[in-house]
This record gives sequence, C-alpha cells and structure tokens, in this order.
Amino acid sequence: MFTGIVEATGRVRAARRTSRGLRLEVEGPWKVSAGASVSISGACLTALDGDGLRFDVIPETLKRTTLGALRTGGRVNLERALASGARLDGHVVQGHVDGKGAVESLSRNGREVILEIRVGPELANQIVAKGSIAVDGVSLTVVEVEDGRFSVALIPTTLKRTTLGKLRKGDRVNIETDVLAKYAQQKRNSRITLKLLKKAGFV
Repeated sequence: MFTGIVEATGRVRAARRTSRGLRLEVEGPWKVSAGASVSISGACLTALDGDGLRFDVIPETLKRTTLGALRTGGRVNLERALASGARLDGHVVQGHVDGKGAVESLSRNGREVILEIRVGPELANQIVAKGSIAVDGVSLTVVEVEDGRFSVALIPTTLKRTTLGKLRKGDRVNIETDVLAKYAQQKRNSRITLKLLKKAGFV
C-alpha cells in the first residue's frame, strides 16, 4: 500500500522489451531489497535481485498504464511501500492503476496551477468533486468533475517534487481512483436487493 506522497523522482536508465513484457531500470535516490514493492508513477512493481531499481513489467500492466511508453532519460515518480505504523499523509493508494487519462490543460494563474484531465466513462463514474485521486502516483484532491473531465490543483511542493508540472496537453497519465469510490459504485451496480434477500430467506 502507498500514500500518494511521492518521495522522489527517478530517471529511466533502460526500458527494454522482452518476451515477457518490459524490463525497466530506474535510477533513484535509494536501493530496495529484492521483492520490495515500489510505486513507479502510480504502478506498483516488484523489485528484482541486484542493485538499484529493476523491474519486470507484465503485459497487463503495460496495457493499463503508461509504462510501456517510457524511454531512456524519462522521469518517473517514486514511492516506497508504506511501512506498518507509519503516518498516512495522503490517501490509501494501492498502486493498482485503473486506466489512463489524457491531459487537457495545465493552466497557471499566479501561484495557482490547475491540471485538467480527460478520462473514459468507466473512470469518470468513480471520480467525485472533493474526493481523492492518484495521478501518476501523486495523491490529489479533485476540484471539479464535468463531461468526462476532472481538474486538480497543484501546489508548489507538488510541482517541485513530482513530474506533474512538466505535463503538456495530450500527455497520458496513470489514474487510480479512490478505493472507497470503487466500492460505492459496486454497491450501486449490485443486483442484490433487500427484496431478493428476503425471497432467498436471508432476511
């Protein structure tokens, strides 16, 4: 589990296609042990043996995320898994990317920066104003949701410590919606009703 509070950005050292997906190597400020979970721009990956940050990215992850588009020299957001008993400063982020969004705009008005992203209906139904969302692994609060788009405000610290301030129109980003919104949607879509439970003898 993660918090969406990015610890650092890293540089892609290599992104090589293999018969099993993608071998990704990232240069970061720390090393992790084999088997450790690391969020790479919002996608939870398992570290391989050896020094540094090395991962195998499977086809399902490549399909759902932007990791397949990474190139040598590119920057990614990094966060190590939350330690037991640690303070949860962001929100509950699983590192299970739900899908991709496309940047509509990154507008600046003085110190205020608003990022607007377009998503498909399967994601839009899980996003609510003032709710939490992770964009490329960064925990953010949704400002507005309208017509398949949502916006978030980026504070100076976020611009300084993450890759979000470098985004441009058309760029693709990883989106993980709030886990609570997912459960709420599942409940709304459920066919199990009180009437059905009574008929089956459970109530």
